[in-house]
Amino acid sequence: MTILQQSPSCVIDTHILIWLLFNHSRLSTRALSAVQAAEAAAAPIFISAITIVELRYLIEKGTVAEQQYQEVLRQILDPAMVLTIAPLDLATADKMSQILRLTVPEMSDRIISATALALGLPLVSADTRIRNLTNIPIIW
Repeated sequence: MTILQQSPSCVIDTHILIWLLFNHSRLSTRALSAVQAAEAAAAPIFISAITIVELRYLIEKGTVAEQQYQEVLRQILDPAMVLTIAPLDLATADKMSQILRLTVPEMSDRIISATALALGLPLVSADTRIRNLTNIPIIW
């Protein structure tokens, strides 16, 4: 599934999701504007399915609190919200070949990047390695 480029939709990575929900001040002006544009248009803001797995892992590491995880789930499950899970599917797996491991070594970051590529959407990310990608529009 590829979303039209004109859509204000975007894909957000794990840190952007956490900052969006719990610490807006960490977001750049451009990142916040991209997310707000999608919200204003009621356009989906996609979160890769791997992000939910990564959040569970970050709880185990003590980086994210269980309450934050539960709030993320509440926001995703709320039909009035625009947060939408993008599946980890064959199209995404296939696009991983275009996200070089040398540039983005972490598997979850590669999957998130491949999700944006598969959907044809910009990726909102503060990750410096992801921001080195040239085949996806990166917003930071």
